[in-house]
Amino acid sequence: LLRAALSYRSPLYDLMFVMQGLGSHAVVQAGSAAQRDDYLPRVQNGQALALLALTEPEAGSDLAGIRTRAQRQADGSYRIDGEKIFISNAGLATHYVLYARTGEHPKRGLSAFLLPAATVGVETQPLRLLCDDHPIGRVILRGVTLPESARIGEEGQGMSLALATLARFRPTVGAAAVGMAARALDEAIAHVRRRQQLGQPPASFQATQLRLAELATELRAAALLVQHAAQTLDQPKATAEAAGTESAMAKLFATEMAQRVVDGALQLHGGSGLIAGSVIERLYRDVRALRIYEGTSEIQKLIIARSLLH
Repeated sequence: LLRAALSYRSPLYDLMFVMQGLGSHAVVQAGSAAQRDDYLPRVQNGQALALLALTEPEAGSDLAGIRTRAQRQADGSYRIDGEKIFISNAGLATHYVLYARTGEHPKRGLSAFLLPAATVGVETQPLRLLCDDHPIGRVILRGVTLPESARIGEEGQGMSLALATLARFRPTVGAAAVGMAARALDEAIAHVRRRQQLGQPPASFQATQLRLAELATELRAAALLVQHAAQTLDQPKATAEAAGTESAMAKLFATEMAQRVVDGALQLHGGSGLIAGSVIERLYRDVRALRIYEGTSEIQKLIIARSLLH
């Protein structure tokens, strides 16, 4: 509900909120007492800005393809070298939850680390997206040294921590999609009520009414699916597979729905929907990323299919 409300008002507000969760969830799951006691209160009160450093140029949906390497040194510390890309909060965050390879096994060779952004050897480079107020960029790591105490959990636990983080937050991406779609629908309703066309508001035309009904029904269906996924995740006895499947369904349907609803709302605006800086034009740009980050729609379909064929 909170992500839906934030994204209704501003997708950027929603982004800044959710990054605090994405960039701290691994610490909640497996962090040491010292990490939890020091880091989590500062994330909660905004003194620390979090970042999830997961995606790489050659490893987006395929986490097993992560190449950033954390090499164990003789004194027990780690030397980290590699590159991350499409990292939200790059250049703003004070701390990163960073995933790097500590072993050769594709899945059991990943580990997670809590990395202060000011560490020597960390460089960020900004990127520009369609939603150009989204803070995002590259994170380049050259000879970064971290003590063993910076590791989150055990060596080799990184894949399970990353997947658990994504499963937990995927339904909330669906919630953000619901919020954006709801704002687009409200903007369209207000527009067709106040505009005059052929001497009457477009809201009086049957074609307009039919389209609004379709958009509203899709929105309600997505909201209920997101709510069901959230309830499943909150059940103590829910299996990881069930939670993952419900999360994938919620993200898939809600984000695809939001794209259709925002597009339909812009169509109802006519030419005024294309004016740069208008609410509907900004939503049209902002909504597109939802079908990609935290697992593309195609990845969600594969997760769902595997659960059906298991």
